[in-house]
Amino acid sequence: MLASLLVPTAHANELLDELMEDFDDEDEALLRHIEAKHVSRDYEQEDQMARELAARIAAEHYGHDGQDGEDSVLDGRAPRLIDPCKGVRCGAGRVCKANIADQRGECVCIPECPAETDPRRKVCTNRNETWDSACEVHRQRCLCNTADPACRHEELSHVHIDYYGTCREMPECNENDLADFPRRMRDWLFNVMHDLAVRNELPEAYMELEHEAETNMTKRWTNAAIWKWCELDGHPHDNTVSRHELFPIRAPLFALEHCIAPFLESCDPNRDHRISLQEWGKCLELEEDDLTARCAEISKEEDQNVSDPHDAFV
Repeated sequence: MLASLLVPTAHANELLDELMEDFDDEDEALLRHIEAKHVSRDYEQEDQMARELAARIAAEHYGHDGQDGEDSVLDGRAPRLIDPCKGVRCGAGRVCKANIADQRGECVCIPECPAETDPRRKVCTNRNETWDSACEVHRQRCLCNTADPACRHEELSHVHIDYYGTCREMPECNENDLADFPRRMRDWLFNVMHDLAVRNELPEAYMELEHEAETNMTKRWTNAAIWKWCELDGHPHDNTVSRHELFPIRAPLFALEHCIAPFLESCDPNRDHRISLQEWGKCLELEEDDLTARCAEISKEEDQNVSDPHDAFV
């Protein structure tokens, strides 16, 4: 059992290099989507500030209140304009800028990231460089992708966050640590799902899973595993989780759990860079019969209840 789970340390250390070698344009686009989705809360605030600024500029120039109508034309007043940035959502590292002349919103690179002094905001990139914040990483990538003179180096057009926190040398994941890791992961998954439910941040489609886990101890770990796997299988819903779709679970844990890389490698025993629900359950040491492919039903319910705003990123 332990031998099947244990991955040579040298191989675990080379996982990132292997990922980068396998990168193609589709992978790059997928990883950017995932990054944008999971660090978007900071940028949603920045987008809102940009929209408010655009609205103020429009109000100062045209005296409109954000509503459009024929009355303003008929009574001789200047026509009222709709906020050009209304409904425009920009990806990570970008904000909407109102183009008053063309009456449309344009996504541009963030002019400047807020100064960060909190060490907890630092991130480590795939270049093994510590940056002050995720905003700085995404801004610089945007600048390089748009050939902006402020781009520090063209290679930064492919920079992305590897994990949260300062870059560090990870301790070796020994046999005992790796053997105990599935238990720790199961507990972590359930606790995260429970906390999200308590804060009313768990999507409605997953609330039944969480309620079952709370009231039926035999469903505690299984439902948490199903929830996380279904959540990771989000772009696209293809009933497998790719290595790049693992970013939301790898990035926050990498600096805290030195066994996360070899553990995730053990979830892909056939090395096809895809993890099925059965493979996910097996590496978490759950009974395969307890796992049910409920993700298609959950995804459909999610789409009916709320659309992912990041699918509309420009």
